[in-house]
Amino acid sequence: MSFTVAIVGRPNVGKSTLFNRLVGKRLAIVDDTPGVTRDRREGEGRIADISFTIIDTAGLEEAEDESLQGRMREQTERAISESDVALMLIDARAGVTPMDNHFANWIRQKNLPVILLANKCESQAATSGLAEAYRLGLGEPMAFSAEHGQGLDELYDVLQPLIKNTDEEAKLEEIFGDDDDGEEGDDVSRPINLAIVGRPNVGKSTLVNKLLGEERMLTGPEAGITRDAISTTWQFEGRKIKLIDTAGLRRQVKVTEKIEGLSTTDSLRTIRFAQVVVLVLDPNDMLEKQDLTIARRVVDEGRALVIAVNKWDLIKDKKEALGRLSDRLQTSLPQVRGIPVVTLSAKTGGGVKSLLPAVMETYRLWNSRLSTGALNRWLEGILEHHPPPLSQGKRIKMRYITQAKTRPPTFVVFTSRPEGLPTSYNRYLINALRDDFGMVGIPIRLHTKKGKNPYVDKD
Repeated sequence: MSFTVAIVGRPNVGKSTLFNRLVGKRLAIVDDTPGVTRDRREGEGRIADISFTIIDTAGLEEAEDESLQGRMREQTERAISESDVALMLIDARAGVTPMDNHFANWIRQKNLPVILLANKCESQAATSGLAEAYRLGLGEPMAFSAEHGQGLDELYDVLQPLIKNTDEEAKLEEIFGDDDDGEEGDDVSRPINLAIVGRPNVGKSTLVNKLLGEERMLTGPEAGITRDAISTTWQFEGRKIKLIDTAGLRRQVKVTEKIEGLSTTDSLRTIRFAQVVVLVLDPNDMLEKQDLTIARRVVDEGRALVIAVNKWDLIKDKKEALGRLSDRLQTSLPQVRGIPVVTLSAKTGGGVKSLLPAVMETYRLWNSRLSTGALNRWLEGILEHHPPPLSQGKRIKMRYITQAKTRPPTFVVFTSRPEGLPTSYNRYLINALRDDFGMVGIPIRLHTKKGKNPYVDKD
């Protein structure tokens, strides 16, 4: 897997100078005139023993139209989408400008690690600008000089673990198969990646053995027997399933041994490569803080979640226990209503047969696609009964909705004032989609975008 780094920032902050420094050649034209770089340029960068693909981008402009500046910004957007990390440069001698602030807000919305470089720090004139850079909200700025090579050691220290993590993810990809989150529809020829996660000693490996019908995983009363994420492929009702048993996940402060720390990292990465995640709970302590942390991680990654309450045969008042779990889910995970809950005993096999049907149904919903016509008829009804509130005294027009992708279902609403739409109304639309189309228990993403119906011809 190639690790890719994008250099971004407003015009004339030294991006091309840094590009040349990292590739070791004068490939990009450098001049004091703003806007010299227009196309993105790629090269092979290196610092000491680490290498990576480096992308030099055009200076970020505020244009979003079809002008040259708008097309340059589009190229930068594309570079960001293809990168593993962004280096955002500011000119420390000039201090933090309004444009720096604007694009710091922009890049914070991207799902991408950002390293803030305060460039041109070779003189005392940059001291105040370096201090100002903290207010951009991108973490601690790194004093840097692309022209003189100052700060490369510190940049190496930050990039090296990120590149190492990417290499480890590539190994996981080889074990578990490609993460096909971006693909449309369900390819029945490919196995479903199903991860079993939870705290230590809740019975994950015992459950895996019961599902497989053999003692495939080592089990016992000791917590933490499983250390690696173990993958096994088998079939359920003719469909291949890649079952992944993981190490127990404890709170970070309780992880003291190095091997356990590596196992925890391995388990968290496994969630990213899964499609459905079964969170196994202990019925005596259901959805405690660490369980919720795991569940939120699954939802944030856009994965389908099924909850399995193990050792259910040991619970006397089952109705009371289910009531407690239901209340906890409603208060702590309101963003994903209707998560399926299966009660079972991995040791005796009771209730285990109900788990896989729940997994398959959740996987089906996670792959669901709604027609554009049905969505816009639904939107008309929503606006008639509950229109969006006014924004700065102006009415927000909701013009069009379409489903952009599946896995998880992701929708885009075209509106006149996306920045004015309250978070509460966005949440209302998601809940209405979930209730009206039966998309219960899965993550739903809804984005707003400015513009008219893109499928209507312009006059």
